[in-house]
Amino acid sequence: MNLRGIVAVSGRPGLFKLVGQNKAGYVLESLDAQKVKIVANITTTKLASLEDITVYGEDEDLKLTDVLANMVAAKGEVPDAKADPKVLKAFFSEVAPNHDQEKVYASDMKKIVSWYHLLKDLPLFNEEAPAAPAEGEAVKEDKAEKKPKATPKPANAKAPSKTAQPAKKANMTSKKGV
Repeated sequence: MNLRGIVAVSGRPGLFKLVGQNKAGYVLESLDAQKVKIVANITTTKLASLEDITVYGEDEDLKLTDVLANMVAAKGEVPDAKADPKVLKAFFSEVAPNHDQEKVYASDMKKIVSWYHLLKDLPLFNEEAPAAPAEGEAVKEDKAEKKPKATPKPANAKAPSKTAQPAKKANMTSKKGV
């Protein structure tokens, strides 16, 4: 399951795909049928990548990707997000058996189920996540290509004149009142 670039935005329903970034913020495209593009302000908007989201667990936290994978493998139908909270709790205890029942609320379960229904038909939901390089592997190409870079001059910068003398320091002591 490849959820790289899929984010949840605080204060907005649904999920978004990170398309790019500009001076004003992140350019996001909604994953619903309308495909609305928005620019989320960098300083005020909180984004949460679905790869990084975890669910409270009794022993250790559960990754959202694992919970979604269990939903795919669930024998029964995945309930609707508007289903009765008791039905959602029973389903969630099946797909995430070690979740902390005191910390994971029905609203959290509804949100995860609604995300599942948004993602299940997308092609990225069925493709493998790109593998990150292992810790022991060092990328030798990057180290070989690192050369000191010359800093480019701005186009409007003037070259110093040969006759220009450095400015003399002004005497900052005052002789008043002596």
